[in-house]
Amino acid sequence: MKIDKNLNSFSPDRRGFLKKSVAAAGVLLATPMLNHASTLLMKDTYTVKEIMDLFISQVPGGALAETVDTLKSGKPDMVVTGIVVTSFATIEVIRKTIDLGANFIICHEPTFYNHQDDTKWLANDEVYNYKAELLKKHNIAVWRNHDYIHRLVPDGVRMGVLDKLGWKNYEAGSNVLNVSKITLSNLIAELKTKLNIQMVRYIGKADQLCSKLLLLPGAVGVRDHLSGIAKYKPDVLICGELSEWETAEYVRDAEASGQNISLIVLGHIASEEPGSDFVLSWLAKNVPSIMATHIPSGNSLSFM
Repeated sequence: MKIDKNLNSFSPDRRGFLKKSVAAAGVLLATPMLNHASTLLMKDTYTVKEIMDLFISQVPGGALAETVDTLKSGKPDMVVTGIVVTSFATIEVIRKTIDLGANFIICHEPTFYNHQDDTKWLANDEVYNYKAELLKKHNIAVWRNHDYIHRLVPDGVRMGVLDKLGWKNYEAGSNVLNVSKITLSNLIAELKTKLNIQMVRYIGKADQLCSKLLLLPGAVGVRDHLSGIAKYKPDVLICGELSEWETAEYVRDAEASGQNISLIVLGHIASEEPGSDFVLSWLAKNVPSIMATHIPSGNSLSFM
C-alpha cells in the first residue's frame, strides 16, 4: 500500500490500489486495532454507516447515547466513493472533495458554526444555506468524529499530534511530556515548523529552559489548564486555545509570583489537525479499498 506523502492521500488509481490492498489483507489482520472478521477488509464497497459503525465498534464503550458525532449531511446508506478527512468541513474543503470525486467527509469540528450543529436559528442565513445546498447538490455526507476519536485509548487526536511532533517517546502520562532541555524560543520554533504554524502567542522568557511540558490540544478549558499546572508543575503549558481573560491571566500572574511557568498557544485548529492523519491511517488499515485523502482545513484567521 503506497501513500503519497506530498498529498497526504492514497493513490487515486483505485483499481490498482484495491488489488494491492486485498493482497495485503493478511498482513493488516495482525495490527492491534483490527479485531473484526477478515471479510470486512475484503469488501469492495462500504456505506457511510458501515464505516461509522466500524470506527465506533473500536471505541471503548461503543456507541454513545448522546453525542455530537452525527451525520450533518447525506444519508447512512450512501455508498462511499471516496473519503476526505479534515478538521473542518469548510466550503473550500467541500469543493476539493467534489473535485476528487469523493462523497464522504469525516471532520472533527462542527460544520454549521456551533457545537451541536443546530441549524434552526440559521434557516434564513445565506452562508448556511449556500453550504447546505452545496452538500446536498453533490450528495456529500459529512460525519463529525469528535467524541469518539477522543474516547479511543489512547486518544486518537493526541496520538496524531505526538506522531506529527515526533514526541511519542517523551510521554510521561497524564498529558505530561519529559523532553531534553530546550529554550522556550527553540521549543516554539520546533512547534511552528512541525505543525506548520505561521505564528504562536506565548507568555514567558525566550531563554527559559523547558523540559517538562503539559500538552493540552484543542479547547479543554481553564479548569483543566489550571489544575494541570497546579498538579504537574510544568515548565510550559502548550494548549490549543483559551479565553484570554482566564488561563493567560493566570499564567501571567504565576510567572510574576516567581513560578517557572510559560504558556504557548498553538491555536485550536493547528493543535488538533494531526488527528486527521490518525483517521487517515485508521482508514488505510480498516477500509483499504476506499480512496482516502487528508485535506487540512487550515487556519480561519490570517496574521499581519
